[in-house]
Amino acid sequence: MKRIHLFEFEDMPWFPDWIRVLMTRYIMTFHRVLDTPGILEELVEKGLQRSEATRIIDLCSGSGGPMLEVAEKLKTSGKFPDLKLMLSDLYPDQEAARSLNQKGDESVTYLIDSLDATQVRKGLVGLRTMVSSMHHMKPEVAKKILNNAKVAHQPILIFEISDNTPPIFLWWLAIPFAFIMTFFVTPIVRPISWQQLVFTYLIPILPFFIAWDGAVSNARTYTLDDMEELIRGLSDGDYGWEMGKVKGKGGKKLYLLGSPKHFL
Repeated sequence: MKRIHLFEFEDMPWFPDWIRVLMTRYIMTFHRVLDTPGILEELVEKGLQRSEATRIIDLCSGSGGPMLEVAEKLKTSGKFPDLKLMLSDLYPDQEAARSLNQKGDESVTYLIDSLDATQVRKGLVGLRTMVSSMHHMKPEVAKKILNNAKVAHQPILIFEISDNTPPIFLWWLAIPFAFIMTFFVTPIVRPISWQQLVFTYLIPILPFFIAWDGAVSNARTYTLDDMEELIRGLSDGDYGWEMGKVKGKGGKKLYLLGSPKHFL
C-alpha cells in the first residue's frame, strides 16, 4: 500500500479531550468551507437507494460532522422525507450527543453507547457512512469494517476529502499553508469558545496540531489501489463495490461504496 500510518495527535489516548473537541469543531467548519455536504449528497443518495431502510448510520461521528447537513438536504429535497440519521462513535462525544438528543428531533439522534465500526449491531439497518475517518484505521481494522458491512448485507460509504496520489513528500509542503489557514477559518467556527480563540491566536497550539494531523491524514489516506487491496475477497454474487474520485474544492475526493447486488 502507498499509505503511511504515521501518528496523529488526535488519535493518541493521552491527548487532552478538550483540545480534541476544539480540533473537531475546526474540522467540521473546514468541511463546510470545502462544501463536503454538497459533494456527499449525491453519493449518500446513491447509497440510500441500495438500503433496506431510509436510515443513515454514521460511524466515527466525533462531534457531528457534515452528515447532519447532508441528511437535512436529502430530507428537504423531498426524496427521502422519512430519512433518519444516527450518529455514533467508539468513544461518543457525550456533550455533542446530549446537545443533539435534547432537541427532541427523533429523525436525528446520537447513540450515547459505544459503537465499534468493526462490529455494528445486527439491529442497526441502513446506510453506513464514514466521512474522513477510514484513514485513521490500520488496514486490518479497515478490512474488518468493510467485511462487517458485507456480512450484514448493508451498504457502506467511505469518503475521504484528500486524494493521496501525489508524491508523499508534497503533503509536508502543506503544513505551513494549513497552519496559516487556521487563522482565517477559526472566526467562522461554530460553536466558538474562548479556548478556540486563545489557543489559536495567543498560544497557537491548535494551528500546529491541525496542520500536523492534516498532513498526516493525507499520507494515511487509502488510494484507489489501496482500496482495491482492502476489498480483495469481499466481493461475491450478493455484494459488490464501486469506487472513484469526485471533483471538489481543494482537489479530488475519494469514495468507496459497497452494497448488496440485488439493489444494483
